[in-house]
Amino acid sequence: QVQLVESGGGLVQPGGSLRLSCAASGFGFASYAMNWYRQAPGKERELVAAISSAGTTTTYADSVKGRFTISRENAKNTVYLQMNSLKPEDTAVYYCNGYMGREYWGRGTQVTVSS
Repeated sequence: QVQLVESGGGLVQPGGSLRLSCAASGFGFASYAMNWYRQAPGKERELVAAISSAGTTTTYADSVKGRFTISRENAKNTVYLQMNSLKPEDTAVYYCNGYMGREYWGRGTQVTVSS
């Protein structure tokens, strides 16, 4: 079955960096666009970044443009989110997402930006 497993979250100081990974299995990964979402406490889940199946097209939320980079390695069935210049407002649970006939979500990884 489809599985999406996020990793790489943690506690980081403002201005720091983290790299999230999402390992996918159970479907033809290279054929599907993938997304990263986040949800902060008391807020709705929001789309952070998206990448096309071949990795040639990416889109970002305005709040992360210039700081975050989404990428993928289809040979490893993995999508990444490189997060630089992190701010306290980036604190959230980050989720990997894809639509493969229906929506699939990982369990999420916590990112906390605090001094």
